[in-house]
Amino acid sequence: MTSHTNDKSPLSGVRGRILSFKSNPFVDAPEDCYDYFPDGLVVMRDGRIVDVGEYADVAPRHESLSADAIDRYEDALIMPGFIDCHTHYVQSPMIGSFGDTLLDWLNQYTFPNEIRFADKDFADNAARMFFRQILSQGTTTANVFATTYASSVDAFFEESERYGTRMICGKVLQDRNLPDALRDKDADESIALSESLLEKWHGRGRQLYAVIPRFAPTSTPRQLQLAGELYRRYADKGVYMHTHLDEAENEIEWVMSLFPDASNYTDVYDHFGLLGEHSIMAHCCIVREEEWQRLHATGCGVAHCPSSNMFLGDGEFKYWEAKKSDRQVNVGIGTDVGGGTNFSVFRQLGDAYKVAMLRGKSLDAIRSFYLATRGGAETLRFADRIGSLLPGYEADMTVINLRPSEFIEWRLNFSDSIFDKLFVLMTLSPDNLIRATYVSGNKVYDSLRPHKFLYASEIRHYNHL
Repeated sequence: MTSHTNDKSPLSGVRGRILSFKSNPFVDAPEDCYDYFPDGLVVMRDGRIVDVGEYADVAPRHESLSADAIDRYEDALIMPGFIDCHTHYVQSPMIGSFGDTLLDWLNQYTFPNEIRFADKDFADNAARMFFRQILSQGTTTANVFATTYASSVDAFFEESERYGTRMICGKVLQDRNLPDALRDKDADESIALSESLLEKWHGRGRQLYAVIPRFAPTSTPRQLQLAGELYRRYADKGVYMHTHLDEAENEIEWVMSLFPDASNYTDVYDHFGLLGEHSIMAHCCIVREEEWQRLHATGCGVAHCPSSNMFLGDGEFKYWEAKKSDRQVNVGIGTDVGGGTNFSVFRQLGDAYKVAMLRGKSLDAIRSFYLATRGGAETLRFADRIGSLLPGYEADMTVINLRPSEFIEWRLNFSDSIFDKLFVLMTLSPDNLIRATYVSGNKVYDSLRPHKFLYASEIRHYNHL
């Protein structure tokens, strides 16, 4: 199966073991949900996939693809780039900070840290560090919180543009119950600023904007009302809404005290028009049945953040409840830095398995890696362009090292199938796991290259040296 792009542009390729999902293993028979090519080839042109399949079948179809334009990986697995459905780049400087409860942790570490992002130079440096972390972990798309200041949004999108990554971000709306230096002083002005940033960044290259009320307790009813109006006004342009929902018991109690007329936490957002097909709810650990039904009916997606939930002692996400056959809700994986203790979607999968086991359930490698790739794309409404390796899709890929250490290489000798091997890797999560990361066909991260990280413009120069 092939796709036609500009036939005058040169072809490039990536060869090795290839694994890609084509449907949902929570719904369909798992063995029918993926393609696996032991010696595969992905052919690319102009940042998109032209062809994919077994090397012996694909290579003869592309006579103009020279051998030196193919990156070959002998002891690795090529997959779609990982998708992080919820994280905070602005919390990178405070990752690993101690906290008694979620709310204590926010007040003691999170809010003081985010005030620093009023300084554009600080924000630029944090964005640079964040992208290096996620690209070295195989993540090519993320749904990201900035903070109050326009500088935090600009810094993030500017760095994303340099790499050419597909990212979602936005100004955080928060006009009460947090320090004055971080608080929006006027609800109407905060929405006007958010809209100006939306107009600046949404649809610029691969950048997409989200309307982001932090969570219900830090927005006044007026701000939530205006946020809902802004979200609905740009709904036909694919603008997102991103927030937190039902993360911890004390959070829910606080919400209900602030919004006593609401029937539940979800109802608060619903009342202000913040639920829809491009709405992403982080956590959802303590969700009532009527809330699941409403999330399903409105098409919301959910980001499961296992590392963060364990670190902060929140509730435990029950993925099997989200996946009930009569009202399934799309679920992706979120690192939730800095509540999450690492930038790796891969490592989140091992934590997700442990969370499930604590509830007497299991999460195998097939379903886990679906969540990290195509499942994340479906949650973010991107399944027509990323999350799978298919002709016409954007060429975002990660290359997983199957020999990251002497022990892992030895251990994998006793694993038969590729999913047996992946389960070992997601539970042990060794260092040096990602060999390379491609964004729009550009190898922006290469663990063996002298310059491990290169912007898209630098790659063109580097390739001509």
